[in-house]
Amino acid sequence: MFPVEIFGYADGDVAARRFEGSNEMGILLAFAPFIAFAAIDRLIGSAEGLFAGFAVSAVLLLRDWLGWNRSPKVLDIGTVTLFGALALYTLVANPAWSIFGVRLVVDAGLLVIVIASLVIGQPFTLQYAREEVPQAVWTSPEFVRTNYVISAVWALAFVVLVAADLAFLYIPDLPPRVSVIATILALVGATKFTAWYRDRSRVAARSAAH
Repeated sequence: MFPVEIFGYADGDVAARRFEGSNEMGILLAFAPFIAFAAIDRLIGSAEGLFAGFAVSAVLLLRDWLGWNRSPKVLDIGTVTLFGALALYTLVANPAWSIFGVRLVVDAGLLVIVIASLVIGQPFTLQYAREEVPQAVWTSPEFVRTNYVISAVWALAFVVLVAADLAFLYIPDLPPRVSVIATILALVGATKFTAWYRDRSRVAARSAAH
């Protein structure tokens, strides 16, 4: 995801492959609560989906809290708070969630978390990246800027998800495939951009080094 050459590794290619795999896996794993929610919401119900999201996010947060060389992430803390609050509200108030209504709340919550991470100067990918590189480069302008760009692109992808949810709430006759296609294009687009921007940054770093 980031130009490993600027990190000062002696073996840039080997370090790059290790860094890319572990860092990307960490970020994808951070979205596991939302995947669990979506699956259980469709198979069983909204309340069960919210509790599933809370359970998975709590496990991830506990892993980071107790794990060696790990620390709680903005995304993990926000996710466990989001699902915990929604699950408690559902348990107490027993609202009549519609499928797209509860998805709108969850997707909007995810968007708010990601935007908040940018506003407070801690783009959500930054904390995952710092676990994979020497501390000496944590404040590198290129390192930080890359995280801002990639986190912002993911925020745009989540804007598309929220827009798709809103469209289904206010345009009931909209074919379901529209939301599915929009979601897939947004997430695949963000993933492809991440890979492209990572490679672009690496090429630029190599050119600058020579």
